Amino acid sequence: MQTTLKTSVTFEGTGLHTGEPVMVEVRPAAANTGIFFERVELPEAVNKLPATWDKVIVSPLNTRLSNEHGTTVSTIEHIMAALAGCGVHNAIVAVDGPEVPIMDGSSAVFVRGLVEAGVVSTFAPLRAIEILKPVEVTVGDATAKLTPATSPQIELSIDFADAAIGRQHKTLNLANGAFVRHLADSRTFCRQADVDAMHAKGLALGGTLENAVVVDGDAILTPGGLRHADEAVRHKMLDALGDLMTAGAPILGRYVGVKSGHAVTNALLRALFADPTTWRWVICDAQTAARLPGVGLTKADLEAVA
Repeated sequence: MQTTLKTSVTFEGTGLHTGEPVMVEVRPAAANTGIFFERVELPEAVNKLPATWDKVIVSPLNTRLSNEHGTTVSTIEHIMAALAGCGVHNAIVAVDGPEVPIMDGSSAVFVRGLVEAGVVSTFAPLRAIEILKPVEVTVGDATAKLTPATSPQIELSIDFADAAIGRQHKTLNLANGAFVRHLADSRTFCRQADVDAMHAKGLALGGTLENAVVVDGDAILTPGGLRHADEAVRHKMLDALGDLMTAGAPILGRYVGVKSGHAVTNALLRALFADPTTWRWVICDAQTAARLPGVGLTKADLEAVA
């Protein structure tokens, strides 16, 4: 069955790029709504943005939506990952600015709020996207592919010159509360040199050591260090789940990424939907639904979240 929130939940934070205060309210929505963003400070005629792959503007730094009126909202990936990981299929994400707040750089705050608000069934059948055969894209030295699987799975590899990150690889079956327990608290990461370069260009003005893991060679500059030894690859998996959520339904398949990011995952979805032989719609029976993210999630699962 499709789900939505039991009650609305509000989050307040700072925009990563503007450095300005931002408020987000996630509201319940009717069955078959999907995930919609609304820029509440703008006129209703232009403020609605469906969170779908075909509305994504390619960006190396974040996932940004745009509609036919030129309205945009950026940095949606962490809250999208939280919605996916908590098994929320229908919601209105009302934001009072051009970007979702960065919070601590992970999905942890969003997950806590969603679980506290509660997830309820809308009693409408849930459709999923079943991967029928492999589809793959390559962008530069990065690749991503989807292959058939009976549940949503992610396998991801990264390779950075900085010794504090280096090579990392992880595989995770996202059934039930796996996202909340293993990925939700993993923060975005960057190199100090990149931070300095972005600040010099007037970018990432809200970026601090409080909302990202910042590294410099083999040193971790963020106070408190890492939450996980492989936090970097876990965060890349978090991003991938958030970006895959723009497919519009859970994906029954295995995502395999090598050095992949937002642009590559979006290219993969575009390739998937361009070839109708690679996928099909299926109605989730009880057995299939039990393998989806968020099913059976309880407040006890939050104990694993930082």
